Amino acid sequence: MPRISGDNSYQTVITTFEMTPGTCQDLLDELKDAYASFISQQPGFIAAGLHVNDAQTRIANYSQWRRRDDFQAMLRTDEMRRRNRRIAELCKSFEPVMYEVAATYPDKFSTG
Repeated sequence: MPRISGDNSYQTVITTFEMTPGTCQDLLDELKDAYASFISQQPGFIAAGLHVNDAQTRIANYSQWRRRDDFQAMLRTDEMRRRNRRIAELCKSFEPVMYEVAATYPDKFSTG
C-alpha cells in the first residue's frame, strides 16, 4: 500500500496517460499486467495505484520506489521497453514524472 508521507526517502513517480474511452480498458489491462507480472517484481519497487477518470480519457498511476535509480533501471529493461511500445500504441500520450512529497493532509505520520 503506498504511504504518502513527507518523512520518507522514497521516490514517487506519477504517470498520466491520455487515451480515448475506446482504448481505456485495453490500456488498463496492459498496465495491470505490467504491474502484476513484471514491475512489482523489480528491485526497489514499493507500491503503486492506478486511477481512471469518469470519462475514461485519463489514467493516473502513482508508484513508489526505494530510489530514483531503481525506477530508471526498470524503465531501461528490454521487457519494459517492449511494454512501453505497446502502451504508447494505446494512448495519445503518457508522461512519468518524479516527485518529492512536499506536504500531506492530514499529516498523520508527522512526529512533531
